[in-house]
Amino acid sequence: MSQNNGRPKEQYMHTYIKILIILFLGSTQVIVAQEEDTDDIGTETVTVTKAYTPTISDAFKIKSVPDLNDSIVLQKKSIEYNIFSVPVASTFTPAKGKATSVKKTPPPILYNSYASAGGGNPANLMAKFYTSRTIDRESGYTVGLEHNSSRGDIKGTALDNIYSNTELDAAYKKRDRDFDWGVDIGAKHQLYNWYGIPNGVFTEQTVNSIDERQNYFMAEAAGHINVEDAYFENASLQYRRFWDVVKSGENRAIFNTGFAFPVADESFGIKAKVDYVNGSFENADLNNPTNTLGIEYSQLQVGLNPSLTLMADDLALVLGVNLVYGLDAENKENNFYIYPAVTASYRLLDELAIAYGGIEGELEQNSYYDFVQANPFVSPTLTITPTDRKYDGYLGLRGQLLPNLSYNVKASYTAENRKPLFKLNPQNTFRDDEKGYYYGNSFEVFYDDLKTIGVLGELNVDVNRNFTLGVNVQYFNYTTETDNPAWNLPDITGSLFMDYQIGEKWYAGANLFYVGTREDVATIADQSGIPTNFTPTLIELDSYFDANAHVGYRWNEQLSIFLKAANIANNNYQRWANYPVQGLQILGGLTYKFDF
Repeated sequence: MSQNNGRPKEQYMHTYIKILIILFLGSTQVIVAQEEDTDDIGTETVTVTKAYTPTISDAFKIKSVPDLNDSIVLQKKSIEYNIFSVPVASTFTPAKGKATSVKKTPPPILYNSYASAGGGNPANLMAKFYTSRTIDRESGYTVGLEHNSSRGDIKGTALDNIYSNTELDAAYKKRDRDFDWGVDIGAKHQLYNWYGIPNGVFTEQTVNSIDERQNYFMAEAAGHINVEDAYFENASLQYRRFWDVVKSGENRAIFNTGFAFPVADESFGIKAKVDYVNGSFENADLNNPTNTLGIEYSQLQVGLNPSLTLMADDLALVLGVNLVYGLDAENKENNFYIYPAVTASYRLLDELAIAYGGIEGELEQNSYYDFVQANPFVSPTLTITPTDRKYDGYLGLRGQLLPNLSYNVKASYTAENRKPLFKLNPQNTFRDDEKGYYYGNSFEVFYDDLKTIGVLGELNVDVNRNFTLGVNVQYFNYTTETDNPAWNLPDITGSLFMDYQIGEKWYAGANLFYVGTREDVATIADQSGIPTNFTPTLIELDSYFDANAHVGYRWNEQLSIFLKAANIANNNYQRWANYPVQGLQILGGLTYKFDF
């Protein structure tokens, strides 16, 4: 770089230094002036030991692309690349890949129908038929038929003891987008004998004159509808006609409906019920000699059950009340009942322990049909009235101790007015009814006010998917208003059941049950013919134990063979007074599945 180019830069630099000195001195004067104007701040001496002589180095800009002054400039030479491909002989041939096959379990073949039939001793027969047909994707129907009968002879009884039970059921169901509905029809025929007369009580001539056979008939029709995502939830209507061979008849109609309304985060529900039963018995009460015109009854119940359901993390609580209006049209009496309807459950230890309890009550409608299903040896001379279950309080604990072990324990206290109890009718040979049920071989319904303390314990074990086992035990303590025993009610009951799938072909199962002692009373007629003068004798029925088992073999997908054994202990115990049961019974048969 030449010297001529540097002179202007030195001149500019000198000028720049002068300007800085002038600015510095001016600012110093301003500061001194401020110090002079402020008397209370004081004075301060500033000593300059060296004059400030700043210097600035020469600045120059580096070119981004400098000029090349070399005498020789290298020129880039283009390079060409070539690849020489030489073939190499090879004898390697890779094998084609093949996925490992996985053995699949074939899905079970489902059939829409099956038929089963069997027979055994003592002259026992059974038959079943069931089919389920689909009409389209939304609708279908089912039909079922079942028959059981026996013509066996029980030792120690003077009369025949044959029985027969035949049932037919059919249903149609259809499901739409937001609701489903269906109709059901059913029919039943039951044949029983009042055979509860021991040998030697009456002469052979009297026994031969007794017509002990009773036939029951039932026909019913019902319909229902269930609605999703609506305030109106469901409704159902059922009508049943029940009658027997001695001109007893009963009609019953039941209507139920339910509504649900969201309230904040809770649910408020209302259930309504109308239950009407009426009927008549052609024959008069065996215990009331003044009534010779038969028995008629008519009971109407209208109930409303509002409830509020509260749900928390571990708590479920239902607060409700059951309001019922009851009308006895035959006796022109009516009453209004208020019952509690409160239930709760709380998870103490997740699934390990769940505490639950409640207090509930209801006006329970009784009927001739229900009494026959509980005891088919009742006389067609019953008094029908509802049971006032004032309250049923209970407290329990349930849960799963292990993934395959569950339990349940519960204690309860129940108070009931007009509790129906089955009791032997008195011998009254002065009657001349068409059927022979007045020889002390039938049962009446005796109503008593009853308080019951109950304790329940049950255990269920799923050892694996092929073996299940369950056991339960119940204890009862009764107190009656009349100070009589709680007729024919056991003080203790127990049961055990098991099912075992033995491989793919064999299966087996068993159930055992125990019923404790019960009490009844036998009343023998005297010459007066007045039931109140008859001599009662207390009867204590022994406890009994019954064991039943079955085993089966699946011959193929459609055909199975089974063998059943009942009352394996061959004990002719008495379920009801003077009514011993059949001893050991063996029944074998076949079951065939098919598409129909």
